Amino acid sequence: MKKAFKIIGITLLVIIIALIAAPFLFESQLKDLVRKTINDNVNARVEFSDINLSMFRNFPQATLVIKDLSVVNNEPFAGDTLATGKEVILEMSVKELFKSASEPKSVDALTFNDAYVNIMVDSLGNANYDIAKETPADTTQSANSFSLDLKHYEVNDSHIIYNDMGAKIRLDIRNFQHEGNGDFSMETSELDTYSEAIVSMDYDSITYLNNNKLILDAIFEMDLNSNRYTFKENEAKINQLPLTFDGYVQVNEDSNDMDITFKTPSSDFKNFLAIIPEAYAANIENVETNGDFTVNGRIFGTVDDTHIPKMDVNIASSNASFKYPDLPKSVEDINLNIDVLNETGLEEDTYVNFENMTFRIDQDRFKASGNVKDLTGNMLVDLALNGTINLANLSKVYPVEMEQNLNGILTADVQTNFDMNSIEKEQYQNVNSKGVAAIKNFSYRSPEIPNEVKIASASMQFNQGTVNVPELLITTGQSDIKASGTIQNLMGYLFTDQQLKGKFNVNSNTFSVNDFMVAETEEITTTNDEGIQKTVAKTTGEEAVKIPSFLDAEVAFTVKRLLYDDLELQNAKGNLVIRDETATLQNVSTNIFNGSIGLNGLVSTKNETPVFEMKLNLNSLDIASSFNGLDLMQGLAPIANALQGKLQTNLDLKGNLNNDLTPQLTTLAGNALAQILTAEIDPEKTPLLNKLDSQLDFIDLNDVDLSNLKTQLVFNDGNVEIQPFNFRIKDINVQVSGTHGFDMNMNYNLALDVPAKYLGNQVNSNLAKLSGQKLENTTVKLPIGLTGNFQNPQVNINMQQAVSSLTQQIVDNQKDQLKEKGKDALGNILAGRGINQQGTKPQDSTATDSTRVKTDTTTQQKQIQNAAKEIFGGILKRTQKQKDTTNNDQ
Repeated sequence: MKKAFKIIGITLLVIIIALIAAPFLFESQLKDLVRKTINDNVNARVEFSDINLSMFRNFPQATLVIKDLSVVNNEPFAGDTLATGKEVILEMSVKELFKSASEPKSVDALTFNDAYVNIMVDSLGNANYDIAKETPADTTQSANSFSLDLKHYEVNDSHIIYNDMGAKIRLDIRNFQHEGNGDFSMETSELDTYSEAIVSMDYDSITYLNNNKLILDAIFEMDLNSNRYTFKENEAKINQLPLTFDGYVQVNEDSNDMDITFKTPSSDFKNFLAIIPEAYAANIENVETNGDFTVNGRIFGTVDDTHIPKMDVNIASSNASFKYPDLPKSVEDINLNIDVLNETGLEEDTYVNFENMTFRIDQDRFKASGNVKDLTGNMLVDLALNGTINLANLSKVYPVEMEQNLNGILTADVQTNFDMNSIEKEQYQNVNSKGVAAIKNFSYRSPEIPNEVKIASASMQFNQGTVNVPELLITTGQSDIKASGTIQNLMGYLFTDQQLKGKFNVNSNTFSVNDFMVAETEEITTTNDEGIQKTVAKTTGEEAVKIPSFLDAEVAFTVKRLLYDDLELQNAKGNLVIRDETATLQNVSTNIFNGSIGLNGLVSTKNETPVFEMKLNLNSLDIASSFNGLDLMQGLAPIANALQGKLQTNLDLKGNLNNDLTPQLTTLAGNALAQILTAEIDPEKTPLLNKLDSQLDFIDLNDVDLSNLKTQLVFNDGNVEIQPFNFRIKDINVQVSGTHGFDMNMNYNLALDVPAKYLGNQVNSNLAKLSGQKLENTTVKLPIGLTGNFQNPQVNINMQQAVSSLTQQIVDNQKDQLKEKGKDALGNILAGRGINQQGTKPQDSTATDSTRVKTDTTTQQKQIQNAAKEIFGGILKRTQKQKDTTNNDQ
């Protein structure tokens, strides 16, 4: 017995050691085998981070785990990811590990975890999943490969996208869970499957499924010899709508044959409510229903490159009703009769008929009928709508969660007939529409508009492709709008991605731009436990004005009172063109600041940073009011704060805007021609003028004459350059030039021509002695530099240049006097014929006179310069005393 136990123990130990050692013995071989299998069969770049072999994970099966698998396409989809997977798990019998390299290894189970599959078909029909290498007909299958004798497979937590650009179909399958159990090694067997997913589907830019939950629990009979798969026991759910299937799919080499029927297992009208996605529907178990709802369909025929399945699907209900127990009203007289048909198998022959679709809430009835043909080609639409809906009743009959309570009475009696090609090409002469629609006492809120919008009345008259809007009365916030006009392409806007085009006349007593400023938001997408995605807008705290991207409209407007930021404009009128997220203003005029403004230009919010271009004509604006009301005026002319009077300016501007559509001053570029019509100065209102007035005691800024002053301004990169201009302070001429920034830093030059008489009687007397004449017409050139900023200016009087200028002026005057004296002396010599009183030839006095003149001139020039220094030194001392007094006071 002990010997037996010893043998058993040794045997178990050998087995355990073998199980532990197996991964080290076979893992390298399997890695090479996987790589060779992929390279031999796949035309794509396949990578994985590691391959692990475990003998214990699914004992007694050996488990091969491929981690971080990725498949990246070659041409014509080079660089596009076809598939990724966190794990690919293959399970096989341990004995498969001991097969020779020339024998295929059979896989019993296959699992994909966290897979992502991105299937694309381009407009030429090329598919990115077509990556299998072609195998020559006379070549047998490579022995170094895996064979799939599957008994179980599963796909967990995966995401599949199918995007067919040619067919304009996009299918998005999220949270895909699928498993199947069967025996693929047998010619005939049963495959037991379970699948669930969240499915969205768009066709030609129209959403047909939006996060709908699909479940299929089905058993298929598999005939692998003939590739025929037949439905046996099964049940499917679309949202909560149950369906059962019967029939088969036959897979052929170049086509597929099918004949599948489906139906609702019961005719209860609750089946209709079950179609609505669970995210938007409350529990339907306790809903009171009458009448029936059935879905019956057949899809059959051959599917190949030319044909799609034929189909005959009917959705019907008659005299049905429903009422939610917690809601006060019910929906009655519900009738549905919808057919989806294709009798030829040709894609363009698919069409939908819907007749006698009706419902009633209280006494309000609504009816629709029509058909849609050639769904995948030039779609033909024939619709008729007739009835009345009290929108407030919708929340009283159905428990849908809405952001706001709807209200208002909608009435319609409209018929329309059109083809999509005409709509897309804007050939509205081919659209046949007629009838009227109206809404009264309607109000709503939107994330795009901060205030509730109330529509007292709006009516539309359909006439061929055009919709006339004879009356539209809207109020929101402080704004009131009365409009009329035409909509050129309502069908194009509703059925395609066209912008809404129209022409309108708008009148308003008060229109406030602030009523259309919204808090900016960022979108945050979350996914709930069922995989349904929800996008929530989170406020960022900033307000912005956005020009609607869907509008292409021309508006002629008249507004008695226009509010923009803190400004109030009167009698605004002109034309507005809204197109491509850009508002173009044409021939706009308005009254403000006791004057008028004319403008042409544009504002665009198309890019992340809004921009503008404007040509403005400001006529007779009150300077003080415009300075206080306009940041732009404060930036262009900071000293305007001290002016009282009228201003006339032509501005040519462009630059960036803030989110509230006010200019970013540092980005402005352009020019301006400004003219002051009348003005008075109050130096106390600006530090710069106050400092100038205190330092130059020979001028009084109350005597400034700015009437009809004109100057040219050029601004760029946050700086304003002032072209030289002149004005007078009594008989002192002042020339101004220089630059300043919107940051209020400045660099200006003032050139003052100061009459000598303003420098004092003693100065006049000294200068008169030096020059030998009265100096009534003599002026002193006094340059002044202004630096620092407008709140803390630095005044620099250029004394050296002033001294040099005055000295040169007097010297030139002295030279002219000496020249006159020399002319008189020479005349006397010529008159005496060159003979003196003693009868001898006189000495040559020219050299002596010349030397004396030079000596006198040099001496006098020195005296003049010293006198000039004393004069300006006096000015400087007075200025310095004032500075010292100011500093002591401080």
